[in-house]
Amino acid sequence: MCQPTTPAQMFHLLRLQATRNDRIPLVVMTPKSLLRHQEAVSTLDELASGEFREVLAEVRSEQEEDRITRLILCSGKVYFDLLARRRKSGKDNIALLRVEQLYPFPEQKIARELDRYPYLKEVIWCQEEARNQGAWSFVVERLQGIVEDPLVLRYVGPEAATSTAPGHASMHAAGQESTLHEAIDV
Repeated sequence: MCQPTTPAQMFHLLRLQATRNDRIPLVVMTPKSLLRHQEAVSTLDELASGEFREVLAEVRSEQEEDRITRLILCSGKVYFDLLARRRKSGKDNIALLRVEQLYPFPEQKIARELDRYPYLKEVIWCQEEARNQGAWSFVVERLQGIVEDPLVLRYVGPEAATSTAPGHASMHAAGQESTLHEAIDV
């Protein structure tokens, strides 16, 4: 179960699936909007010599890593919304981590990313789907095994809902704004 966010990730994921000896199902969930997104791009080098990575971390210097107090984990296109909001707010204490593969869950890779930030105080799982419809219900118990005291683990996203969409674009935009505000600005 994967949510690739770049063309190179999609290419390497499909190539990996085609060349595997053991045939296992592959579920890929990615919105059409990423086809048009200006930042969902890959270099020729990433396509030619890269590989599928279960987790995509930001490249940071040691000094930048020392400033990080909040790590936001997400999957899918909400990453680009969070990235834009973080840039707009100018916050340099927030790192974003894309979880490109949800199952099997890359617990060890995420744990290594947590270790990169010595002053980390909280870990957030952020999603744009309702709490009972996105990945949260699956990842929460896996993250609880990784995120240990004194770190705080919390969910940011829409509350549980029976419908997959609010029905009006303005309601969706308001909900998305609320999610981004809570994840980045609070």
